[in-house]
Amino acid sequence: MLERWDEICHQWVAEHLESGNDDEVFASGYLQGHFAVVLAGLEQQDSVTLDDLMAGMASHLEQARSELEPADWALVQGAWAELAQRLA
Repeated sequence: MLERWDEICHQWVAEHLESGNDDEVFASGYLQGHFAVVLAGLEQQDSVTLDDLMAGMASHLEQARSELEPADWALVQGAWAELAQRLA
């Protein structure tokens, strides 16, 4: 399942790199880094569900929130909502 989620994320980022505006490229790239960290952490678990991924991303992004200006945070949140919908 982790490989499938990784594929979905890479495809989503590739689409944004190909046809997205600067904000979409920024948000998708930023999100991809956090997504990779969360997936790496989930690899340590015996069984993983989509809920585990969603909870891990929510926690990880909340911790990273202080790194971003409010406008950039909104872009990342919107990007995450879009990617999360694709993962579901």
